[in-house]
Amino acid sequence: MFTHSANDPDDTLAPTYGSRSLSEPVPKYRLPEGDMPARLAYQLIHDELALDGNPALNLATFVTTWMEPEAEKLINETLNVNSIDQDEYPQTTEIQNRCVSILADLFHADDASHAMGTATVGSSEAIHLAGLTMKWRWRKAREAEGKPTDRPNLVMSETVQVCWEKFVRYFDVEPRFVPITAERTVIDPALAVELVDENTIGVVGILGSTYTGEFEDIKGLSDALDALQERTGLDVPLHVDGASGAFVAPFTQPDLAWDFRLPRVKSINASGHKYGLVYPGVGWALWRDKSQLPEELIFHTNYLGGDQPTFDLNFSRGAGQIVAQYYNFLRMGRAGYTDVMTRLSATANYLSDLVEASPYLELMSTRDALPLVCAKVADGMGFTAYDISAKMKERGWIVPAYTLAKDADDLAVIRVVVREGMSRDMADLLVADFHRVGAELGALPPEIRSQKPHKAHKRGKIC
Repeated sequence: MFTHSANDPDDTLAPTYGSRSLSEPVPKYRLPEGDMPARLAYQLIHDELALDGNPALNLATFVTTWMEPEAEKLINETLNVNSIDQDEYPQTTEIQNRCVSILADLFHADDASHAMGTATVGSSEAIHLAGLTMKWRWRKAREAEGKPTDRPNLVMSETVQVCWEKFVRYFDVEPRFVPITAERTVIDPALAVELVDENTIGVVGILGSTYTGEFEDIKGLSDALDALQERTGLDVPLHVDGASGAFVAPFTQPDLAWDFRLPRVKSINASGHKYGLVYPGVGWALWRDKSQLPEELIFHTNYLGGDQPTFDLNFSRGAGQIVAQYYNFLRMGRAGYTDVMTRLSATANYLSDLVEASPYLELMSTRDALPLVCAKVADGMGFTAYDISAKMKERGWIVPAYTLAKDADDLAVIRVVVREGMSRDMADLLVADFHRVGAELGALPPEIRSQKPHKAHKRGKIC
């Protein structure tokens, strides 16, 4: 199609790709001297982004890749709304507060209507906020007793997501990692308690491991800490990292005790943009009650209007994803979320059955946790998980390969996250490609097929 642009003399009666702007190099690392027509700038960026993977075939990510058109419309309508400005956008603030109350009720808080919590840009920010409250409360208690406060520590599994490592490094907290093995890939409550002392600000339990999708034994951790308090007097809070599982367990295992039903649980983080089914950019931090959130960590601003309390690491933030979260709550309700999570779990179980029947793979994940499949290459195959991951990209599949945490890092696995859009037909196609790749790799000389493991991070993994 021929077009005319008043802003580009060279574009008169020229096709899009005949423009000088597209036939000459474009500065990539400095600001161009002149401007270009909007449609050409769009085309340049659009074409580059086509080199990215297809989100529907990205089986590595837990992050939502599809929402209903009505949700997308609400996001677009609120792109220019800064959710931090409570005075200018009071209804957006009200919607955020409703979401916090809904989640507090879902997580069995005693008084959900007066719940303490906040929206964040994701679980990483929520985790930092929860960690800060644990450290602050521990420090205040130590100061009141006249004891030193220079050696705080945090107890957690080796399988924690890298954001926990960021927290302890950024805020000068000693990490105490509970080791895992290839046979036990979640935290051992007894070993965790052995690492606790008077300088422990808290213990972390994971509801949905990044590595294998397993739910750690939160009640077991709680019971072990209760027993510890009876023996020693140490009252150590328990934080639940529910980045993935907090939007799954309430609907697939409603009787599982992992949340505020356990008095030891003082705070929970959840990712709205994972199984909360919202596009990237929203997480949630919740506390059992007001006593868990020190007033000193709440800041008050007045330059945007009236007094505006805030407890966030970030400040300005788009409102779209918060509004989209509320849309999902209204749209689906408990019944809708239960249906979605049940269907995803059923698809994951179906895929697990196919993997178990495969001669090339050995299932490692369980069927009572997150809707995902984790597997290792069967013994004697002569190729690795990295070989499979590399070959699957030829068909467009993004299937991550990685080693387990430190004490089991000689074991490489692949992981498939089941999200909305993963049909049984896609599961069949995926496993068929696993079989094709396995046969192809098995026929190649080792020096050709071998892919080396990634060593970018020695202990944790980025999700």
